[in-house]
Amino acid sequence: MPLTPGESPGFLLWHATLRWQRGIAAALGPLGLTHVQFVLLACAWWLNEHGEHPNQQALARQAGTDVKMTSQVVRTLEQKGLLAREVDPADTRAKRLRVTAAGAELAPRAIAAVEGVDEEFFRPVAREDAVTLLGRLAHPES
Repeated sequence: MPLTPGESPGFLLWHATLRWQRGIAAALGPLGLTHVQFVLLACAWWLNEHGEHPNQQALARQAGTDVKMTSQVVRTLEQKGLLAREVDPADTRAKRLRVTAAGAELAPRAIAAVEGVDEEFFRPVAREDAVTLLGRLAHPES
């Protein structure tokens, strides 16, 4: 017997995701970032803050994004002056990514804005429960 939409976890997840994405877009819009630009900038900033200067493939792996799409978005972030590509001294064919001063100033503000949306969105659920459930869904093999 088919489920009603209100009994379908996938349908409910779809609607919850849409609501969450609208909140994220509203928070990032004034900062001049799309959601994917934010994710890649925040991941690059986090990696740089931890002493890593990833290439595009490593950044895509960290963010969970497609390598070709990552390349396009990195180009946009570079045009915005938020990321710079630098020659890797160990392999002159490779480019390492460095968050610029403007990117390093914007990333923590954008992260705070997104964390605010997350806090409000997940308020009905204990943070630990949300993290545990979403972690299990995102990485079922773990």
